[in-house]
Amino acid sequence: MRTLIRGGTVVTCDPSGATFEGDVLVEDGRIVAVGPVAAVLEKAPAARLPGLTRVIDARGCAVVPGLVQAHVHLCQVLFRGMADDLPLLDWLRERIWPLEAAHDERSLAASAELGLLEMMLAGTTTILDMGTVHHYGAVFDACARAGIRVFGGKTMMDAGDGVPRGLRESTRGSLKESDALRETWSGKAGGRLRYAYAPRFILSCTEALFRGTVERSKSSGALLHSHVAEHPDERAAVKKALGDDDVAVLRKYGFAGPKTLLAHGVQLRDDEAKAVARDGTRIVHCPSANLKLGSGIARVADLDAKGVQLALGADGAPCNNNLDPWIELRHAALLAKARTSTTALPAARAFRLATIDGARALGIDDQVGSLEVGKRGDVVVVRIDGPHVEPGGDVMSRLVYACTSRDVEHVLVDGELVVSSGEHRRLDRETVLTRARKQARALSARAGLRG
Repeated sequence: MRTLIRGGTVVTCDPSGATFEGDVLVEDGRIVAVGPVAAVLEKAPAARLPGLTRVIDARGCAVVPGLVQAHVHLCQVLFRGMADDLPLLDWLRERIWPLEAAHDERSLAASAELGLLEMMLAGTTTILDMGTVHHYGAVFDACARAGIRVFGGKTMMDAGDGVPRGLRESTRGSLKESDALRETWSGKAGGRLRYAYAPRFILSCTEALFRGTVERSKSSGALLHSHVAEHPDERAAVKKALGDDDVAVLRKYGFAGPKTLLAHGVQLRDDEAKAVARDGTRIVHCPSANLKLGSGIARVADLDAKGVQLALGADGAPCNNNLDPWIELRHAALLAKARTSTTALPAARAFRLATIDGARALGIDDQVGSLEVGKRGDVVVVRIDGPHVEPGGDVMSRLVYACTSRDVEHVLVDGELVVSSGEHRRLDRETVLTRARKQARALSARAGLRG
């Protein structure tokens, strides 16, 4: 299928940062032309042929790369509103872990569908997801049906205080189940599904588990995904248990480098930031979750200046409580100014965190993250003519500081129009919502918690 997106403000996020009024042409899943209106038609005259091309009128809209969220928890979407106003470790032990332990395949599928519906309607086209311990095949199945690009894996937990029986694994069993999921799902759905090994965090995983995932990443190329330096209490607990900070311990285990994405990094010291930058380890900034859990404000501008590779993510529904990339964009830019200076993380820089930098963190910046000929057709059309965005001004400023998820009109993934005029074409809104409500009630009852 050929899709011509006509007459919008094209925000390429390419190395030049070009922005112009023009068109984007997508064919057979790839971008085949991008540029001013006349130039695109000259390069691709077949786009003039009626009946062969879907035309999307993008006047009054920005045309941007699909947004990347490099740290989310689809398994937790049903917990929204069930785990508020608690510090991190209590939040995990008293609410999140009991709820995750109560999941079955039906509730996990419903949770994933609800999160995917929310994120894709908001323009998210690629995610890195950390699941719960069991039933992760249900998440991959939901992602395949929804049409999103996903890196994901079951969470891994073979240690830790307060871990419910339903989540505790053996080291061997955790690695074996992860391997089986990778072999079954990675590369499916036209290559949109890929595996990531996901030890939860250093207090719930043994050294043997971390080292086992590092070995597998080296042999298979799979990503590594965990949490680091999130909360002061967590850091203190790590230091007490292991005699050193989490960054140093993970580096000793080999859990570092360009294939490694660590969520948060709020508490990173200068020496740790420099080590992370040298290793090429990616840090995923989750500003809303850091605020809600009282973790602090990450030094994003400082990390950026030190050369740390950064990306953006909403984290989970019970610690955010939205999965909205536009809220994260705005918070990232504003909090950087409060933490550093008013000139820190300007709009154009912030927007790259959710596009090309997110793609680079995942190792797919040669495929997505910018609007360039040859890249996959992950494209979002977002209105910039609403009363909360007009009357004009810099387009990057309008996108980062003024636009919201309700402004997203159309979303393409691999050239397929998965969201059209604000409606998901693969997931039925009412069906997803009805199933989520039903499964949330059943889940909270199984967990023995009021939902």
